[in-house]
Amino acid sequence: MNKRTITASSFALALLSTVVLTSCSAETDTAASGDATGTLIVYTNSNSDGRGEWITEQASAAGLDIEIVGLGGADLANRIVAEKNNPVGDVVFGLNNMFFETLKAEEAVSAYTPAWSGEVDSTAGDAEDGVFWPLVEQAIVMAYDTNTVSAADAPTEIADLWDGDQYTGNYEVNTALGQATPQLVLAGLLAPYADEDGDLGISDDGWDQVQAYFGHGSPAVEGTDLYARLIRGEVDFGVIPSSGITSRDTEYGTVTGVISPEDGVPYVTEQIAVINGTPRQEQAEEFIDWFGSSDVQGQFAAKFAAYPVNTEARAQALPAVVELIESLPKQDIDWALTREHIGEWVEKTELEYLP
Repeated sequence: MNKRTITASSFALALLSTVVLTSCSAETDTAASGDATGTLIVYTNSNSDGRGEWITEQASAAGLDIEIVGLGGADLANRIVAEKNNPVGDVVFGLNNMFFETLKAEEAVSAYTPAWSGEVDSTAGDAEDGVFWPLVEQAIVMAYDTNTVSAADAPTEIADLWDGDQYTGNYEVNTALGQATPQLVLAGLLAPYADEDGDLGISDDGWDQVQAYFGHGSPAVEGTDLYARLIRGEVDFGVIPSSGITSRDTEYGTVTGVISPEDGVPYVTEQIAVINGTPRQEQAEEFIDWFGSSDVQGQFAAKFAAYPVNTEARAQALPAVVELIESLPKQDIDWALTREHIGEWVEKTELEYLP
């Protein structure tokens, strides 16, 4: 059976989801001041489940004055590019390689070699120029609660959910395609159907898969967690990054299983970089050296069920997390093709296929 089961007892307790946002007026004041000694503005799409508060508190204890600004992945990348001639943020982390390649091409981030560079596989980041560096690896999985759906009864391939009517309306689809995870799901759907003669580089069969996926699914409910819907019986399946399983199993009393398809699942490597043009260059470098260190990444991994790229930090990762990540095959995705077309894929999907 191509399924994995994760028990709540294998994990540490994580805090409830939260998003830390700052006001536009505060950001404008920060940018206008150009104060090289002011609060370090840290942009991220990885501040939920208490991560933002924890990082802020730990940074303060280490003598670093930071402010977390959280946005969805694609929206955050677009914002940094829009601000590149008058940057508001100083550091960005959490975005995946695809977004960072865009930021690099736009010269919105700048090179810096962290003190911990020798503890990570540079090929997981920007090995060529050292503009961005890897922090955490996650799998994007189709999850279910084994209290409701047994591993024996769960489909072995994700596509089984929309191949026919058996699971129609029984799995959640996230239609917020401005976010990183839904874009990764879209990239994973289209990856096997790359065709240079097809529409936007994808064959008709690929677009049929997208249509079926969204057409048979149950749209996510804004403000309602997937796991709340699982335990209420509204849906039985839904997509979640692997690090989000821990807190939800603890909070909702679920025992998560994941579908492990033969051709693998999308993986994402979260990165970190200095925002080009920051007046707080030294502070930005100090924060990167601190946050990416084996000690901090190890603590972060233990608290938030992360799988650190830093090999010295990995010893502190939860065993169940290590087992899950190292057992799930990686889907083969052409990231160059994805980066070239993802904006067009999103637009086509929003116009033609979203419910």
